[in-house]
Amino acid sequence: MLELFRNHLTIKFPVLYESRLLLAVSGGMDSVALTHLCAQLELNFALAHCNFNLRGEESDADESFVLELGENLNVEVYVESFDTLNYAKQQKLSTQMAARELRYNWFQDLAESLNFDYILTAHHADDQLETFLINFLRGTGLDGLTGIPEFNDNIARPLLPFSRQDIEDYLKNANVLWREDSSNISTKYLRNKLRHEVVPILKDINPQLLDSFKSTLSHLNDVADIVDESLNAVAKRAIVDMDETGISYKISEFKKVNNPHAYLYYMFKDFGFTAWDDILDLLDAQSGKQVFSETHVLLKHRELLVLSEIRDEKPTETIKIQNVDAAISTPIGTLIFETVQQVKETMNNAIFIDLEKLEMPLYLRPWKAGDYFYPSGMTGRKKVSKYLKDEKLSLFQKDNIWVLSSQDNIVWVVDKRLDDRFKVTSETTKILKINLNS
Repeated sequence: MLELFRNHLTIKFPVLYESRLLLAVSGGMDSVALTHLCAQLELNFALAHCNFNLRGEESDADESFVLELGENLNVEVYVESFDTLNYAKQQKLSTQMAARELRYNWFQDLAESLNFDYILTAHHADDQLETFLINFLRGTGLDGLTGIPEFNDNIARPLLPFSRQDIEDYLKNANVLWREDSSNISTKYLRNKLRHEVVPILKDINPQLLDSFKSTLSHLNDVADIVDESLNAVAKRAIVDMDETGISYKISEFKKVNNPHAYLYYMFKDFGFTAWDDILDLLDAQSGKQVFSETHVLLKHRELLVLSEIRDEKPTETIKIQNVDAAISTPIGTLIFETVQQVKETMNNAIFIDLEKLEMPLYLRPWKAGDYFYPSGMTGRKKVSKYLKDEKLSLFQKDNIWVLSSQDNIVWVVDKRLDDRFKVTSETTKILKINLNS
């Protein structure tokens, strides 16, 4: 197995030979095998062991075993002890999910603070099969059927081509001991039930099950690549705007495809949505209709779908500006005040006003119902709400509009329109430029 492992690393993981590695080691068969293989190849690595304190003395014995393993191989060992049950209770997670979250958070903290390039875990071919079956039983989408990735950011899994039997044979031939986790015997966990009761039957039916499964995974990943390519093409045509308020998609592009439901699912599934029939109905719904997930909202706005993150509340802060001789930091950017000699080309994020028409102090705040102003270039007074509607802004964009006022008179609907009462005229003697750097 050593030569097969060496060849696999040379082809798929050559970067590991020149990297500083952190190996996740429980003391079990898989991670002990990975440790010895890396040691035989003289890779630069250290060990990281989590004591989840779930099995009493057995957990402590695992920790001692890993410490001794590191000492025997002359590699550094990092150990962290967790109150897993309390964390699971606080975070409302299953014990298994709590342990997983604690484990990977700590690994990433170690990697960042101690400059490890990659974190190596000992997932193997049987883990791939079990994960596939778990996701299949739970009714996953295509992503859940494409297997555990060999590389996922800075996490590498170099044992994926090898079976549990391959690993056990390697350790026995090398006379290497490992720890057995008693919880792995219990079939109360779905993974263990599949491992001990289902997979043996499948292997009895097809002795080449893992090889057949590897071929199936390859085909599924090919399909996933095709899906990604098609999604990217639709996204490129559909996305018309991206800003701090969200992402806007042309509804017409979803209606052009043969299966809008599928495209909507893959486009928005990572934002926590589950009501896919409601999202499909948005394509023909009235403007203003919304569908919510726990973190995001999808809004039908005219001929667009607008995706936005849910904010806790609309901003209500008011900033008082006593003078106009300094830059002011605000939630929407930095306001810069500058006295100039002439008006240059105007832009939405900059205005030129008659300084002598201002009454101090100025106030910067979110717009509110009842606000009105005299839009420059238009005739008469207009409510800000009506102006924003005419500008065809979505609900999310409207929530991010602020106004600058002099006493009770709006000077500027920020980033949109100057008030006509404050514009520069032929009689102006002092010109003030106000610029917003967002």
